[in-house]
Amino acid sequence: MKIGILQTGRSPDETQEKHGDYGAFFMNYLGGRGFEFENYPVLDGVFPTSPKDADGWLITGSRFGVYEGHAWIAPLEDFLRETYALGTPIVGICFGHQILAQALGGKIEKFEGGWSVGPAKYTSERFGDQNIIAWHKDQVVKRPDEATVVGSSAFCENAILVYGNKALTIQPHPEFTGEFLTALLQTRGKALPDDIRENAAKRAGEDLTSASFADHIEKFFKADRP
Repeated sequence: MKIGILQTGRSPDETQEKHGDYGAFFMNYLGGRGFEFENYPVLDGVFPTSPKDADGWLITGSRFGVYEGHAWIAPLEDFLRETYALGTPIVGICFGHQILAQALGGKIEKFEGGWSVGPAKYTSERFGDQNIIAWHKDQVVKRPDEATVVGSSAFCENAILVYGNKALTIQPHPEFTGEFLTALLQTRGKALPDDIRENAAKRAGEDLTSASFADHIEKFFKADRP
């Protein structure tokens, strides 16, 4: 099964030699599961020719906001609407979670409650309770009509959304490890409030459910569809 990765952001230059870029994160995270990958850096204007170029699509995270109006965002929304209409499965992570919601009529804002950074706990009857690394201030404040909430926290109501069998999206980063979180705090953490940064650093070594969440992503991609 071929998965097209729609890369919407980059990891810091200082971390790429050891941890790789965002496309590589997902090749590693979902590696060994029978997937073939092709990466499309859409933030550079490099798009697939058609939603049919892959059997499933994965949208990465990004430091950009979905509402910022960069030249590649509107074409990405068009591509996602076309893909969604065809029923080709979509998985979205963080920015990917938000951009699909926006493309389908949802609303994303900077959350008045501030930042969520570091391991975050989510309750989900469908997937079981999760502890996954988050790094966001923006979140989905109004979900599209097609979306159903299947995971949430006190901080983030619309944390995990499903759109029937067409899409699965999640606000935190299951592809992030505690080691990468530490590196990210050292490079991009200076923009965070001190208490948020310090608390995230203290909790970077917590046990995560990220590995088991990869099973859910695999199952979603490989589900039988008409």
